[in-house]
Formats: sequence, structure tokens, C-alpha cells
Amino acid sequence: MKKFLEMLTEEMQQAFTAAGYDGSLGKVMLSNRPDLCEYQCNGAMAGAKLYKKAPIMIANDVAEQLKDSKVFSEVVAVAPGFLNLKVSEAFLLTYLQGMEANEKFGLEKPEHPKKIIIDYGGPNVAKPLHVGHLRSAVIGESVKRISRYVGHEVIGDVHLGDWGLQMGLVITGLQERQPELVYFDENYAGEYPEEAPFTISELEEIYPAASAKSKEDPEYKAKAMEATFKLQSGVRGYRALWKHIINVSVNDLKKNYSKLNVEFDLWKGESDVHDIIPEMVAYMKDNGYAHLSEGALVVDVKEDTDTKEIPPCMILKSDGASLYNTTDLATIMERMKLYHPDELIYVVDKRQELYFEQVFRCARKTKLVEPETELKFLGFGTMNGKDGKPFKTRQGGVMRLENLIKDTQDEMYKKIKEGRDMEDAEARKVADVVAISALKYGDLSNQASKDYVFDIDRFTSFEGDTGPYILYTIVRIKSILNKYKEQGGDLTAVKLQQPGNASEKELAMELAQFNTMIATAGEELAPHKVCAYIYDLANAFNHFYHETKILGEENEERKQGLVALLVLTRDILETCIDMLGFEAPEKM
Repeated sequence: MKKFLEMLTEEMQQAFTAAGYDGSLGKVMLSNRPDLCEYQCNGAMAGAKLYKKAPIMIANDVAEQLKDSKVFSEVVAVAPGFLNLKVSEAFLLTYLQGMEANEKFGLEKPEHPKKIIIDYGGPNVAKPLHVGHLRSAVIGESVKRISRYVGHEVIGDVHLGDWGLQMGLVITGLQERQPELVYFDENYAGEYPEEAPFTISELEEIYPAASAKSKEDPEYKAKAMEATFKLQSGVRGYRALWKHIINVSVNDLKKNYSKLNVEFDLWKGESDVHDIIPEMVAYMKDNGYAHLSEGALVVDVKEDTDTKEIPPCMILKSDGASLYNTTDLATIMERMKLYHPDELIYVVDKRQELYFEQVFRCARKTKLVEPETELKFLGFGTMNGKDGKPFKTRQGGVMRLENLIKDTQDEMYKKIKEGRDMEDAEARKVADVVAISALKYGDLSNQASKDYVFDIDRFTSFEGDTGPYILYTIVRIKSILNKYKEQGGDLTAVKLQQPGNASEKELAMELAQFNTMIATAGEELAPHKVCAYIYDLANAFNHFYHETKILGEENEERKQGLVALLVLTRDILETCIDMLGFEAPEKM
């Protein structure tokens, strides 16, 4: 099914052609003066120079061709040469009926569906999630859902930080606390215990303590580096301990991500590519891509067209140790081998843009990816406090993500209890659901690359451009539809009708924009466009609701048409919030 705006443009292009002008001049756009018209076309202005003719004359010629249009109910040529347009209610009805009858509201499948891997999340094992992990998880999850809805095959990978010195630090810290553990007995040949010798709480104490100590005590750091080497060399006890660390951490990470409705298809980490790094390094050396520079192995990625300095991509340090670059490139190599993706998307802090520019260039230069493979960096800004600085706790520390979620849920619960007569247990349940919408919408409604201020009072408000406002609108629609059913109405039997007033038409036209919006959001990896759309749609619905008798409408056929419009509005809103990664309760 074609996009609404495409169909308007096609009608206008045919009119330009019929009037003797170039059809490409007939591009239609949303009106920038909604008080005058719904859509506009400025093609006559561009045609004036081409045809050496006053633009108003061209506009009049085109308007004449559209006198009997089934798409536009009104076409007015306005000096100096604009075409002001109003859409035919009958055409609008036909379009909405098509949306209603088709899968995904008539969204066209992509001509060439892609296989996409989205790398997002990026937590480190043995460390709790903190507020810095929010944006990657929330943006990546939404981009994944939007891309799937559009029609692509998408794989989400958390890409754990589960290898390297931090593991050595945890093992050393654990050995200091429990030196008697069999994992540290080099002569032990039996099976290791199935249960981890620590809890997640203990694990989260061990790492920061060990990390702090290593910064002050060189001997302790040397021990941690030795433990890292033993782990990476395959020492049995260290590998067994490492598996416990992974299992305990991943179980806790899954629990916290699930609170945000974030799910990963793959739980791979840096460790998964450790064994293929030597193969990759040999390949880069043998093919002349990598060379030694001050003892380190590097690949030059600078290009003649660069206007800024792009340093070489380091593959191995002078002591032969791997870096993040090494594991990221090996991960690309593994992904290409196992999944053959058409596109790799990295959802990462925008301050890492130069790093990923190096990695992407290196992957291309060394032919780790196909020439047509797309490598995309989706960089996000920081979440700041009201002081404009990166968000901190009141004590000045980095807040744990689960505490941020709990604070938002508590604030939401307080507001629900203040404004509504609801049992405590139900209020708590509703607050938990609505709080996730507040957090995620508060983040996603901003363009990903921009910094934003986390304002719990604004985000949890039921008014304005917020998640709770969107959910309140959906719940209001559900309530009306439930009442209709209680009165004996059948939602499956209702049929859309031509809009009967201005606010009804405004709502219908917002619904008609859905396919254009989703296609754009998918193409641009832009969840904020979904947020902007549902905010406009919610406003259009609430305006219509206040202007129109719905269940009080005496004409039964008209009432059914209004209810059918509500059903379509509910379905589109719920589809959109699912793509943003949250849901609406039954009541609020």
C-alpha cells in the first residue's frame, strides 16, 4: 500500500503533466500554514524560471486540472504561486479502510530486506548496570524493534565486557577473600562445584575494591595481570571461576534488563573471539595490511580526503597484548562468518565516534567485511542532571540503574495514589508499568545524538510530551471501547466512515501518516520520530474526544464509525509504544 503523501504527490504530478508542465514539480508537503490548508505544493514557484511564466499562472493552470479530483476536495492557487490543498474526506476514508484491512496497516515490505546485527548494551560482567547503560539499552532495543517491524531480520547482541584485566582483578580479589577455594589449587584434578562461591552482591563488592587496590598497589596489580594471563591461557580453575562470574552476572543483567523490557538474542562477549584473534592477526600480516610501528602492530586507516588526523588502528600493543580494537575487529570477523549480515549497527556513546571510525575503516581496508556491508555508528549523547552535568546520585556517585528505575516507580506510585482512588497493590502494579514508559519515552523522545536532562518530575507528568500522557490517552480509548462493549456493542462489526467534523478529520489524517513515519524512523534509525508522531496523534485524539460525542451519539451508524476510528487509533498507538519498548496498562 502506497504512503499517503506519495498518493497526494502522484495526483499533483499528474495535474502538472496534464497542464503541460514537468510532473516532478508536483511535490506535495504538509502545510506550514494549517490555518489556511492541510497540504501545499510550491512547484509553480520552481516552474516559473523554467517556463518563463508567472508562478500564479502555472498554479492556476494546475488547479484547473484538479477541479474534479477524487483526492483533493479543494485546490486553491494563491499569489505569488502557491497551491493550497485540502484532502477529500472520501479519499481519506478509502485510505484508512486500506490501512485497517492490511497487515501492518498497509506498510510496504522492503524491496530488499536486510539481515542486521545491532550491537547495544555493552555491560561489563561483575559490575552492576548504572545510569550510563540506560541509553544504549533503550535506544538499541527500540531501533531493533522498529527495524523488525519495517521488515528486516534483526539480531540484537549485548556484547559483554567479559575478558581482560577486570576478570583478573575479580579473581585476585576473590583469592584474597577465600584463598582456600579449590579453583586456586593447581594440583586439583576433580570436578569443580556447580554453584558459584559468591553471590552477585559479593561480586559487586569484590570488583571495585580490587580495582581501587590495584591503582595504589603495583604488586597487587601485577597479581591481577598474572591472573588475567592464566585465565586467558586456559588454566582450569581460573576458567571455572570465570564461568561462575559470567553466569552470576548474566542472570543479574537479564533480571535488570527485563525491567526495561530489553531482550537480547545473543549474549556473546569479548571472550567469544579470543581464540580467533591469532588467526585474524596472521591474516592481516600475511596480506600486508598490518605493519609494526614503535613495536605495536597497526593498520593505517588515514585517507587522502581526511581533513582531520585519523590515527592508525592498533591491532596489538608492543607487548603483544590485545586491545578493544582487536576484539571488536575479531567480533566483526566472527559475525560475518556466522551470520553474513548486510548491516552492523553500533549503539554507543557518541564520544567513541573516532574510535569506531578507525575500526570501521580497518574492517573495510582489511576486507573483513564485504564492500556492500553497511557499518553504522549510532552515537548517543549523555543523560544529564538538572545542573547540566552527567547524572549523579545526591552523594555525587554514579547511580545504579535499578535504583533509577525504583525511584521512577516510587514517584509514579505517589502521583497515581494522589490523583486516583486505587488499591495499593493495583496502584503499585500500574506505577511500575507507567514508570517504564516515563523513563523510556523521556529518553527516546530526544534525538539520540543529543544530550538531555533527566527530570523525574517532568517525565512522570500526565501532561505534556511524556510517556504517561501517551499511556493515559491509550487507557482513555480502551475505557470508551470497554463501555461500548458493555452497552452491547460489537467492536468487530464497526465500520469506518467519512469524517463528520474538523477534529475527526484531523485525527484521521494523523493516522494516515503512520506508514510514512515508520518508514522514515526505520531508515534513519530514529525512535524520536515515533515519539513525535504518537504525541501528535495523542493530541489529535484528545482534541477530537473533547469536541465529539462518541458513546452519546444518537445515530447508530455514526456512532459505529466513531468507535471504528477509536479502534484504529488504539491499535496504531499500541503498535508504536511496542516499538519504543513499553506497554499500556488496562487502567490508570
